[in-house]
Amino acid sequence: MADGELTSLLREIRDGQRLALERQAAAIEIQRAQFDLVRQQTERNERIQARAEALQERSAGMMKAARVAMAIILPVAFALVIYLSWLIFR
Repeated sequence: MADGELTSLLREIRDGQRLALERQAAAIEIQRAQFDLVRQQTERNERIQARAEALQERSAGMMKAARVAMAIILPVAFALVIYLSWLIFR
């Protein structure tokens, strides 16, 4: 091989490697962007999950309060119905 051919071949190899490195850098940048998107979605999902848990806890507290209120109100209402019936029918 002549020196010119060898030099030309080495330049082609160098240019091919440079192109491969540029493409690899572009692929890495795309992967970084995708990773950032996944990270943002995960953070958003965590915030939504925390809000859902808070709502469930609040709902459970409201249900507990409703049960206590019903335990008090129903007997009182029943007693009032019996008293009114006694007043009407005596």
